[in-house]
Amino acid sequence: MEINNFIQYISLEKQYSKHTVKAYQNDLSAFLYYIHDAFEISKSTEVTRDMVRSWIVQLIEEDKSNITINRKLSTLKSYFNYLIKTGVVTMNPVKNITALKIPSYLPHFITKEKMALYYSSKKEIQDYVSLRNFLIVDILYTTGIREDELINLKEEDINFQQNTFKVTGKRNKQRIIPFSENEKNYIIRYRYLKIERFTEENPYLIVTNKGLKAYPKFIYRIVSDELSSVTQSKKSPHVLRHTFATHMLNEGADLNTIKEILGHANLSATQVYTHNTIEQLKSIYNHAHPRAQLKKEV
Repeated sequence: MEINNFIQYISLEKQYSKHTVKAYQNDLSAFLYYIHDAFEISKSTEVTRDMVRSWIVQLIEEDKSNITINRKLSTLKSYFNYLIKTGVVTMNPVKNITALKIPSYLPHFITKEKMALYYSSKKEIQDYVSLRNFLIVDILYTTGIREDELINLKEEDINFQQNTFKVTGKRNKQRIIPFSENEKNYIIRYRYLKIERFTEENPYLIVTNKGLKAYPKFIYRIVSDELSSVTQSKKSPHVLRHTFATHMLNEGADLNTIKEILGHANLSATQVYTHNTIEQLKSIYNHAHPRAQLKKEV
């Protein structure tokens, strides 16, 4: 019962995304199954810190990544904080459990040269499917919006006078994102082909081959297929979001502007993009260090 109330709380009051709510449900269900199986208890009020630690050991033995385990711990902590708030329990058994160490990874991104190669291969696009697939990549790369934000983007959210999208992000927060004149022309041509192809109108900008609303696996598959000709490394809607932010930053955009466009709640989430490419590091070094500017000594 407490879990159902908690899920309702994060769905309605906190307005978490469906994806996040589902992850919370799965994490809590897995934890309750474990403590019932291992300790023969079924009530949240009976959970102890040692039980949580035992679960962590179990997850490690199952080869779950530290990132996954930390996410599950975060779910548990939020759940028990809710139970404290509602008077069900008096202490949080996760409170003093330290998160596992996570290695520092730079975000994956696609180089400017490879993106330029992709665009040069798409100069002659005539049919609906090809243009739609290109537009998916183009919007994700040139605006940095999330996969879910693209899926839920409606035609009424497009302002052709101002060249802007009205995007609804996490927790239903809306933001305005600009797009280029080139993108405007792509969208206008795509909408014409879309109307010509389907008899029934669909309010969403991106639709499937059958005219239905797009979904995550559909978008992921198209992005992967479209970019396979220019890169064999990791490619996904989120990689295009990383690519947008990296290229913007490398070309001089300030962090606050990128933060607003990406829809980040705080600047720390955006600072992950302050990494530099090897080429940029060399360029900065050669330009700035006095020894690097000297001619080769014999």
